[in-house]
Parts: sequence; C-alpha cells; structure tokens
Amino acid sequence: MYKIFIADKLGPEGVDLLKQQSDAEVDFAPGLSEAEVIERIGRYDAVIVRSATKIKGAVLEAAKNVRVIGRAGIGVDNIDVDGATERGIVVLNTPDANATTTAELAIAHLFSVNRNLPQADSSVRGGQWRRDLLGTEITGKTIGIIGFGTIGRIVADRCRGLKMKVIGHDPFVTNETFMEHGVEPRGLDELLAESDYVTMHCPVTDSTKGMMNAERFGKMKKGAMFINCARGTLVDEAALVAAVDSGHLAGAALDVFQTEPPKDSPVLGCEKILFTPHLGASTHEAQAAVGTEIAKQVMTFLRTGEAINAVNLPRIPGDTIRKIEPYQALARKLGALLAGMITEPLKTLEVGLYGRASELKIRPIANDALIGVLSGHLSIPVNQVNANAIARRQGVTVTETCSENSRDFVSLLKLTGSSGGQTVTVEGTLFDEVRPRLVRINSYDLETALEGLYVFTRHADQPGVIGAIGACLGKLGINISSMHLGVAPGSDQALAAICVSQLLDESTLESIRNIPGISNVMQISF
Repeated sequence: MYKIFIADKLGPEGVDLLKQQSDAEVDFAPGLSEAEVIERIGRYDAVIVRSATKIKGAVLEAAKNVRVIGRAGIGVDNIDVDGATERGIVVLNTPDANATTTAELAIAHLFSVNRNLPQADSSVRGGQWRRDLLGTEITGKTIGIIGFGTIGRIVADRCRGLKMKVIGHDPFVTNETFMEHGVEPRGLDELLAESDYVTMHCPVTDSTKGMMNAERFGKMKKGAMFINCARGTLVDEAALVAAVDSGHLAGAALDVFQTEPPKDSPVLGCEKILFTPHLGASTHEAQAAVGTEIAKQVMTFLRTGEAINAVNLPRIPGDTIRKIEPYQALARKLGALLAGMITEPLKTLEVGLYGRASELKIRPIANDALIGVLSGHLSIPVNQVNANAIARRQGVTVTETCSENSRDFVSLLKLTGSSGGQTVTVEGTLFDEVRPRLVRINSYDLETALEGLYVFTRHADQPGVIGAIGACLGKLGINISSMHLGVAPGSDQALAAICVSQLLDESTLESIRNIPGISNVMQISF
C-alpha cells in the first residue's frame, strides 16, 4: 500500500480519487502545525500540499521515506526543491490545471484597474455617486505580456479577442512561437516602453526575482498600468508605490505579494493599487482540476516511476520508460562493477550507447550508471532524482555518447571511468532484450550473466591458477555455479568471473589473493 499524506486543503475530487485507489492509504489532515507535520511526515511515501504547508528545513529533514512531493498548483515557493533533490525526492506540480482561471483573473484586473471598479462600487455604497471616475477604453491599446507560458498565451488570446495589440517578452520562447499566437515579440525594455498595460506571467528564478524594480518601472510608458497575478517576489513593492504615487504609472493591480498576507507592505497605503488575496486559482473548476491532476500524477509516479510535470526531473513518457528499463538495470550493474574495479576516487564517467540502443534516451540510463557507481559509497540513497547532483558534488564529470555503430553486438552499453591514474571500461548488452550480460572489461572479452554473487580476479595467464582458486573455494565448502575467463591479445594477464554460492568473508578473499599469480580480487553481488 502506498501511504499518502494530504497536508493542505485539496478539492474533494482529488481526495476522493485517491481514496478510491485500492493500493493507496490516504491521510487527509490539513491545517496541522509544523510540529505535527514533522511528527507524522516520515510515515508516508508521498505528500501533497497546496501553498500553506512548507516542505523545508526540519519538515523536509523528517520526510525520511517520502519519494514524491505533489504541489497542487504551479508555484513551488513553499518547497525546498534543491533539498528534495539532494534527498532523491521528486517534486511534481500542476502548471496547467489552473492556467485558464489565473489568466481570467488577470483580465478581470485589467478591467478593474482600468475602469476604477472597486472605487466605483464604494462610491455607490457610500452614497457619493462619483461620476468623476473616468476610465479608458482598452480597444486598440497595447498590452505587454512578460512570460509566455501557458497562462501568458491564454491572456494573449483573450486580449486579441478584445481588439488589443499584444506584444510579449520571454527569453525562452522563439519569435516564431510568438508570431504563431498573433503576438509581436519584444525585448523587455521595448515592451515596457510601448505598453499601455503590462501583465506578469513568468516564474520566480534567480534572474527574474525583483525584476520589476525602480529602473524598470521608470522605463514604462507614462500613464501605463501594471498587473501581477504571477508571483509577488517578481516585484519591488516600494518601487511600484513610488511609481504610482509620482503619477508615472496610472495604477496597478496585484493578486500576489512579497509576503502573504501583506500586513506591512507599502502597497496597502496606495489607493491607486487594487488587490485580491491570491485568488489566481480560486475557482471551482481550478480547485477540482489541480486536485485531480496532482492525485493522478502522484499515483502514476508511485506505480510506474513516470514523473509527469516534475520540477526536478526530466519528463519521460511511460512507453519510453518501459523501453529503457532493461538498459537502466544493465547500467546499474555495470556501474557497480566499475566502482569495484576503480581503486581511486572517480573523476570522469563516460556513458555510451551503441547500435540500436543509441535510439534510446541516454540521460536516465546515464543516471542509473551513476546510481550503480555511487550507491554503497555514500550515506544517502542515490536515485534518478539526485544522481547528477551528487556526482557534481563528488567532483565526477559525466559525458554521454551515442552512435549507431556497434561492433559484435546489436546493442551495447559502455561505461568508462577514470580516476587520477586509472581508467576502466566495462561493456554490456541485453540477451532477449531483457537479461543483462557483461561482454567486455577493458580489452578483455569476458561474457557472463550479471546475476548472483561473483568473484572477479586478475591473474597471470598460466596453468594452475584457476585450479588453485577452485581448490581454495572447495576446501571451504563454497560451490562454483559458473566460471568465465577473458584474455586479451598480446597480454600475459587474464580475467576470471566466478559465480559462487555464498558471500566470501575477508579471510577467504585473502586466501585467494595469496595464490601465486593473482594480482587482484574483488567480489560483487548483482
């Protein structure tokens, strides 16, 4: 049974969907204190949150058994993604489930700030009947969209329907993509200078945090208006207030704030800035959508390993996972063998796919090679999520190679590891496209299945060595299931892969090392 902890309020559709799964045990307990979350989070395979519960610090530290964190919504500000990655925890979100709802709120703010709707409402209720609240038509005006993901594209579509001129800025979107959506691409400074309205729809990154500062507000057209329904930390709130109070901007509308709720924010004292309390995803449709989407994604990951909308892991479709899984298993085994043969700290690892295998996605296979190399040598578990991060931390450089050419085998996986003064290459393939098999170590052709307990030796290629090994094991009652030898042209050394019936203790390994002609002995369990 997969144990799932829903720590925040989630739409009943999502909760019910999870409770209907025969292989899921669901604990729906929103509103707990941090101490209560810390006390119970370690029991679960998965945790689902909205924005209230913070999976950081002591909470993340206590999530000892958690494999996946599901964020019902797009923002992951409340999750320590780097810390989760370090611990091998996948972080999922639902970037598109509330896209339409958020885009529609931005449009609502466009009308609201442009026509002074909150002030007009207050004037009627207060008996003032303010006919002096003049607005402007938006037809024919220019709106600049910063960030052209799903939400930005929906906003663009709605604004084009309102007969507005739409321009956009997103350094990760091609000009052709903008043009396909009827939007004219602009540099950021150009967009700010041309727009009558600027609306934010980009994520918070190192490069976008605080991007709308005094300098950028100063570059906006005089009398323009500013709308932010994305993330509060995109905006320097004091600079926004100064721009509005000075008359440079005619007004602004915010759904998000640097700190929420914004108790001490300077924006609260500015009458020309309108607010909503982070309602971007607050529609019945969006609540149902984010709940059901994150429920489905979490169950899919737990059952199959497919990480849909992963923040810290590349998306790999389910059919692709099924194709590469046998090669991932082969990579782990070859990686473990390589780690046993490298006697100094690993500096580089080259992962190569050859023949038909070159058609596969190499990154997850390379990650599994790292898992094989690093597992057993570190105090933390290594998996697909954190393998690359741990390799970088350990100073291991990973390179990937693919080629349609493959000698001797239809498909081949090759790992080459280098340390300060040592390079080892191991190669393997699949029999029947399923069974992992070793085929070569360095220049030695050595074929054997990668299943069971093995003793590997490097020894002089001379009579009597193999017999001495067999005699040593037989004297101790250790059966040899199979034995495979490898020789290299022009070498006086040979390799042996000996499958044994039980794990050898250190004294037995030492006895084998003392056999004349043997230069190296290692054992490994596949």
